[in-house]
Amino acid sequence: MKLNDTDKALLDGAEGPAAAAAMDLLVRYGRALDAEELCDVRNVAGTMTQPSPAKARLVEEGGWNRAYAVLNLDSDGDFAVPDMKVPTCQLQHGFGPDAQGTAPYPKELVELQTDAEAFYSSKGVSILATCTPYQVGNIPVRGEHVAWMESSAVVYANSVLGARTNCEGAASTGAASLTGRIPCWGNHRAENRHGTHHIDARTPIAGALDWGMLGYFAGGLVQEERPVVTGELALPDPLDLKHFGAAAASSGGVEIYHLPGITPEAPDLRTAFGGRAVPEAVPYGERERRAVYEDLNSQGDRTDVDFVLLGCPHASLDQVRDTARLLEGRRLHSSTQLWLMVPRALRTVADRNGWTQTIERAGARVLTDSCPAMSRSAPLGTRVFATDSAKQAHYLPAILGIEAWFGTLADCVDAAVTGTWKGELR
Repeated sequence: MKLNDTDKALLDGAEGPAAAAAMDLLVRYGRALDAEELCDVRNVAGTMTQPSPAKARLVEEGGWNRAYAVLNLDSDGDFAVPDMKVPTCQLQHGFGPDAQGTAPYPKELVELQTDAEAFYSSKGVSILATCTPYQVGNIPVRGEHVAWMESSAVVYANSVLGARTNCEGAASTGAASLTGRIPCWGNHRAENRHGTHHIDARTPIAGALDWGMLGYFAGGLVQEERPVVTGELALPDPLDLKHFGAAAASSGGVEIYHLPGITPEAPDLRTAFGGRAVPEAVPYGERERRAVYEDLNSQGDRTDVDFVLLGCPHASLDQVRDTARLLEGRRLHSSTQLWLMVPRALRTVADRNGWTQTIERAGARVLTDSCPAMSRSAPLGTRVFATDSAKQAHYLPAILGIEAWFGTLADCVDAAVTGTWKGELR
C-alpha cells in the first residue's frame, strides 16, 4: 500500500504515539482490504462514549486514555489521547439521564457515559449522540470522503448526500479521527458506487411505511450490492429516504442505492449503472408488497401490545410533530408504554414547540441518545412491541426475545392508546 510522506511521518511518530498507533492500524486495515492507498477524510462519526462493562474495566485500569487505545485504536500502547485532528462526532450511545426511572438501564452505565462525554468533548468530539447525525447539522458535501459508522447513517450519507464512506468500525473511525486518513477502497472509489440490480416498483410507493417496505425488499434481494429503483415512486421526503435506507441496510447490507432523478449520483437510469447496460428489472408489485408486510408481522401472534417504539432511526421533527398531533387529547392504555427516540438537539426544539408536553401529557416519553436495540433495554415485562420502523421490527425480536408488530405511525399510536394491535395493510 502506498503511503505519502505525511503518512510515513505519522507512522514514525512525528505527531506522537497515539497518531502513530492510529496510522499503524490504518496500514494493517488497508493491507487486509488490498487497498492501494489512503484517502483524506475530514468528517468522522464514531463511538467513543458508549458505555459497557468492558469499557468500565479499561477505564478502571488506566482511564479514558487506556479505553481509547484498546477499543478505538486496537493498541496496547500507554499514551495520552490528543485532540481530534479532524471534525469528529459521537453517534448514538447508551441511555442518558433522561431515561432514568423509565428505561431499566444501569445507573452506573449512565454515570460512565457522562464521564466519557466530558473527557472526549474536551478532545474535540462533538457529542451529537444520535444515529442520524445528518438531522442535527453533520451534513458532508457530495463527493467528500468521510469515515462513518452506523448502517443507516452510512447508507444515507452515500445515497442521499453523495458523500463517500464504507460502514466503518470503532477502531477505524478512532484512527481516522487522529490522522484524517482512511483506506481508499469500496465506496470511496467511483467505480464501486454504480448500481448492480434494477428494481421496478409496480405499485405506488408513498409514505414512510411503503418506502420502508420497499427498502426491506431491496436489501433482501441485493444483500450487500447496490439497488437502483424506478417505477411508481412518489417524490420522497427525507423521512422516506431515511426509512428506505435503514430497512435496506437491515434486511441486507446495502450501503448505497440510487433513485434515478432523485438521488445525486443518478440523474438518469443509465448513469446509475455507470453507463453499462441496464439489467432486467425485478418487479416489486402488490404481491411482493404484501409478502414483505407479512414477513415483518410474522414474529408473533399476541395482539396485546406492551410497548410502542417510535424513532428508529431517530425521529425527525416532523415525526415528533405528527406523534403529538395523534396523541392530542388522548391517553395511553394503562398497560402500554410508548417511547419516542430523538436526537437531544431536536428534543430541545420539540420542547419549545410544545410537542414534548403534548406527548408526555398522554403518558408517553420522549427519550434521547439511544434506543432499545442499542442499549438492549425495553420496559420490564415487555412481551409484544409495535413499531413503524422496519429496522426495529427486524432487529429487536432477536435482541430482546419479544414479538413485533409493524405498521404506520397511526397504527402504532392507536396500539399505545388501546393496548391492542389492529394494524393492517391498506
